[in-house]
Order: sequence, then structure tokens, then C-alpha cells
Amino acid sequence: MIQTYIFDLDGTLLNTLGDLAASVNYALKACNMPQHSIDDVRRFVGNGVRLLMERAVPDGAANPRFEEAFATFRQHYMQHSLDTTRPYDGIPEMLQTLRSRGCRTAVVSNKFYAATQELCQHFFPDTIEVAIGEHEAEGIRKKPAPDTVNEALRQLGVSREQAVYVGDSDVDIATAAASGIPCISVLWGFRDREFLVAHGATRFISHPSELLT
Repeated sequence: MIQTYIFDLDGTLLNTLGDLAASVNYALKACNMPQHSIDDVRRFVGNGVRLLMERAVPDGAANPRFEEAFATFRQHYMQHSLDTTRPYDGIPEMLQTLRSRGCRTAVVSNKFYAATQELCQHFFPDTIEVAIGEHEAEGIRKKPAPDTVNEALRQLGVSREQAVYVGDSDVDIATAAASGIPCISVLWGFRDREFLVAHGATRFISHPSELLT
């Protein structure tokens, strides 16, 4: 029986795509670089914001203005991460029900640490117990390494035997496998079923309420 739910954030609990795309394009425009469509940015996300910008900037990290673009993105996103971001339909109710049943909950994201903390505090202050983002200063590797999942389990004070990982991407599937826990892939996020199946997904849900059955 599952007692601990570890969630990805972007594309799983929150639809953050509009704000991410706006900040990407703000940074690109500021550096006189070509901008991208929402669908482009959808394909770029999932492996942390640095890789997002490496995919968005022409020639990636080899571009001489990459660090400037990346810093501009981070600054803009921290100021605008709540402009259009919202929980997916049914997410708040699902989290409330899990907590009312005594289940433990955490977020593990490749989003930078400050943004992960801010978004979880804003949207889920009473239902997400632990929120962990990319935090290399503490030597914790980002997903798909198991480090952040292990840290979430440690902070919750629970074992992995009754835990599950819930996410929307290939990175989440790999993270769950590396962490030795099952993965549930959501179909409302940034990747479709065909993509997820191709990357090893075996269990799917199409609405948050399905986690409760």
C-alpha cells in the first residue's frame, strides 16, 4: 500500500509552461537571439533550467552570451513565476485527500531550489511537506540521479518501501528507477503517452483523482 507520494513539479502538479516560455523569450530577446514558440519550450523542459536555456540559446553553452542569457532568465523567472502558473485541475483536491488519509507528500524537481520552494509555499503550503529543487551547493545531484528522492525520504523520515514517484517525463521515469521505487506517469503534462511509453513508462493516470483509488 502506497503511503508516500513524491511528485515532480512542472508538468505534474503545476502548469508552468507559460511563465517558463515568457522568461526564456525575455532573456533571448534581451540578448538579441531568436525566440521560441510554446511548443519549442515544452520540448526543452524537464532536465533543469540550465539545460532548458542550453537548448533555447543558439549553440547552447558554447554561445559567448550564454551565461548572460541564463542569468537574465533566472532573474526574470524569479520575478514572474506566478504570472500564469496554476495547479492542474484536481491537483489541490487530490493532495488534500492524500494528506487527510495520513499519506506523506514531497516534491522533487530539477527547477532551481528557490523557485521550487516559492511555488510550493504559494500553491501547496498545507499539503506538500518537503520541497526539494536543484541544490548543487549541498552536493546533491539533480534528477535522474536518486539523490533528491533520497533526500526527500530522509526529510520525511520514511523508507522507500511504500513510496511512489509521480511525474510527466522520461527524466521522472529514470529517477524512479534509479531510486528503486515505482513510477506513475501522468498524461496531462508536457509529454504524451507515446513519448512516455518509448522511455519505459508502464503505469499511467489521466486525472489526479486516479491516484486516490
